[in-house]
Amino acid sequence: MKFIKRASALILCLAMLLGVGVYSVFSANTEVAETEAGTGITIHYYHEGGTPYIYYWNALPQNLETAYPGVKMTADTANGANWYKYEFKNSTKINLMFTDGTSTLDGQLTSELTRNSGEWYYLNGKWKNSLPDPNNDWERGDFREETIYFVITTRFYDGDKGNNVHCWDDGKAQNPDSDPAWRGDFKGLAEKLDYIKALGFSAIWITPVVDNASGYDYHGYHAFDFATVDPRYESSDFTYQDLIDAAHEKGIKIVQDVVWNHSGNFGEAFLAPMFEKKYNTLKDLETADCLEVIPGSKLAQVYPNYDSMKPDAQYPARLDIMKEDKNDTNFYYHHDKSLSYGSYTEQTGQMAGDCVDINTENPAVVEYLTDTYMNYVNMGVDCFRLDTEKHINRWTLNNAFFPVFNKVENFYIFGEVCARYHGAFNEGGASDSCFFYTWKEDGGAQWSSDWRANYDAAVAHFGQYQVREEKWNSNNAFLNGITYHTPDYSKANGTGVIDFPMHWAYMSAGAAFGTALGADKYYNDATWNVVYVDSHDYAPDNCQTTRYTGGTTAWAENWSLMFTFRGIPCVYYGSEVEFQKGMVIDVGPNAPLATTGRAYFGDALEGTVSASDFSEYTASGTVQSTLNSPLAKHLSKLNAIRREIPALQKGQYTTDSQYVSGNMAYIRRYTGDGVDSLACVTVSGGATFKNIPNGKYVDAVTGDVQNVTNGTLTANCSGQGNLRVYVCCASGFDGINGAIGGTSGQTYLK
Repeated sequence: MKFIKRASALILCLAMLLGVGVYSVFSANTEVAETEAGTGITIHYYHEGGTPYIYYWNALPQNLETAYPGVKMTADTANGANWYKYEFKNSTKINLMFTDGTSTLDGQLTSELTRNSGEWYYLNGKWKNSLPDPNNDWERGDFREETIYFVITTRFYDGDKGNNVHCWDDGKAQNPDSDPAWRGDFKGLAEKLDYIKALGFSAIWITPVVDNASGYDYHGYHAFDFATVDPRYESSDFTYQDLIDAAHEKGIKIVQDVVWNHSGNFGEAFLAPMFEKKYNTLKDLETADCLEVIPGSKLAQVYPNYDSMKPDAQYPARLDIMKEDKNDTNFYYHHDKSLSYGSYTEQTGQMAGDCVDINTENPAVVEYLTDTYMNYVNMGVDCFRLDTEKHINRWTLNNAFFPVFNKVENFYIFGEVCARYHGAFNEGGASDSCFFYTWKEDGGAQWSSDWRANYDAAVAHFGQYQVREEKWNSNNAFLNGITYHTPDYSKANGTGVIDFPMHWAYMSAGAAFGTALGADKYYNDATWNVVYVDSHDYAPDNCQTTRYTGGTTAWAENWSLMFTFRGIPCVYYGSEVEFQKGMVIDVGPNAPLATTGRAYFGDALEGTVSASDFSEYTASGTVQSTLNSPLAKHLSKLNAIRREIPALQKGQYTTDSQYVSGNMAYIRRYTGDGVDSLACVTVSGGATFKNIPNGKYVDAVTGDVQNVTNGTLTANCSGQGNLRVYVCCASGFDGINGAIGGTSGQTYLK
């Protein structure tokens, strides 16, 4: 966001020098009385450095303003120490800033802020609409402790019908007015946070939030302005910041989907400014007429008659501006004309018509993207899911992108290295394989201020690693016997990936398990892999273009493995009721969304749900029936079990026959942070665990107790999808008290 801040600072300085506009720095502390009727705004501010002042201007409906540095706020003793209050009784909107009362700009306590009608609390740089606890500050932690629920925001829940908007191509898709592509929103997602918490999930992965422009952009992957949140997600009284804050108040993390590989083909606000969106209401965004060519832009210069051109001529004209040397003279985009999978051009070519490949080897581009996305980190986003990661060279990411975000403590990034292959190696050898993206560079070229040198280095890097050798090996995911050892992260790049090989093999739990056992040694640490069965793009190999068709029992078995084996579990919205089972996942604007795997899920969420804790809730209406479905109850219990047992979150594992005898069976153990947690797990069948510590073991599923005296434990388990998790409760271990998540109402866990 550096570029925007620089411009704002310049405008501010000019205004001050001219003695007009924003500040009158040395004026007396007077204020203009309020006279016009309104609904009122009450501001509460937490400040520990003495009584703060509030400087305000540009009120509505009647203008109000006070001279800088503002007027003293009143102690808000009803809310506790260090809270202060100020009321605008008849205003519906106000611009404001908090200061320390001194008449210099050094006295600013905050940046410029804006609030609308209502009662608002400002703490630690964030607005909240209810009294926050200053002692309950949100913080990031080890992301392996989380489980992820993945939503396409526009297709999840509609909390504000006022921002329901058709895509330009909704007519072609035959999406009716009752189901426009832009339907769900941040407000709706916030309203159903308790549903997600009732299922037991502690993190939400949301599709990209940035401003988009294309014929079918409801999903967010066709960026028009990386630095701006798309207004079709927000409401007049609910912003992206409000969603982040609401999630954190419930103990839920935000995973923001980000795209560094490409923008849409209508340009991008910094990289290729060709158009401005002009609209009075969001409905004006329903046609491409909302885009006006920017006067003086490269597009206006080269194609002065652009508006009169036919669409099939306008598209190549836009690409001409974005991808030709003579027009994109800054080389902010890659100018390669073709893409061939398995070759370096999959990292320099254009992967789709709406996805124009950004020159990620250009230092100016890197600065823009990292500065811009750091702003979202500063808003409180907990994690990035990096879209199309394999289309950016690992050398580029390790040298230019990842070091910026690795400086933020416990900020996690996991990437999409789309590898629809069985086994560890993808079509391009190591160069475009999932495991490869978890390692740092081992020497090689240095990052340069010359984009051409960086481009050449990236191309050479791809070629260098087009091999299928077992040169990448790590024991970070594996126990030493049954002893946990400190992982060696000296060669890790600090990020993780979606486990595509395991996802591709989730035709059955057994196939996925076997794939992981064969591939895990190649990852720097497979316990960080994000694991799912299906997503908004693909299902496993046997039904890859439709939502999973394996059946309810297969879902249960898949999840019993996923939530107890290594990795971070992730579930795509609606899978808990087999939503849109067998429906094609995505056909673009060639069929109504209601007939695809991206249909609107909100009908299943009507009613009320209140989660007192993860997996603990009360509900009524349709959402109660949704939560009572066999798979939803299965997920809720699995989440509860995983949440209470550190070994299942961060533990290494072994399937060595010296310790484990069974089909899908393993021992997991985590030792660290004052914790020693050991669990013996078997899925869909019995198992015997040998040479384990003697003492008491309690099954987290049933509460069954076994006292081990000879180092051997036999776990009886029958039924596909059933599970046993015997937790060591011997002296020195972190045990459990009994069954977790209750024992009634379960179809599979019994």
